[in-house]
Amino acid sequence: MSPAPNPIHQEIVFNFATLLWSFVRGKTLGKVFLRPLDVVLSERRAVQPDVIFISRPHLDIVQDVIRGAPDLVAEVISEGSWRRDRVEKKDLYEQFGVGEYWIIDPEARAIEVFVFGKRSL
Repeated sequence: MSPAPNPIHQEIVFNFATLLWSFVRGKTLGKVFLRPLDVVLSERRAVQPDVIFISRPHLDIVQDVIRGAPDLVAEVISEGSWRRDRVEKKDLYEQFGVGEYWIIDPEARAIEVFVFGKRSL
């Protein structure tokens, strides 16, 4: 089991989610969710991204859990999560049709954005 995120990680998640939620809500674009919430990509693959955005046309995947690929997922890199976030999760999200994957790197003070597909909002 992974250790709980530290306060700085949680503050970054909260601030990012708040900004995203304000933008999404103001334009009624969809919904924003926070971890812990299962995103079931297949029968054998589920993840819990830090921040999840589902656009209005895709809200049918929001059920008892999220069943399908979100339009956007964001992960804040924590100590020890670099390889998992940058390699394993990036490959997984691309493979299962996530629209965009944002990696927030507090140490580098940067956000990397990966756009994977032709998902229309």
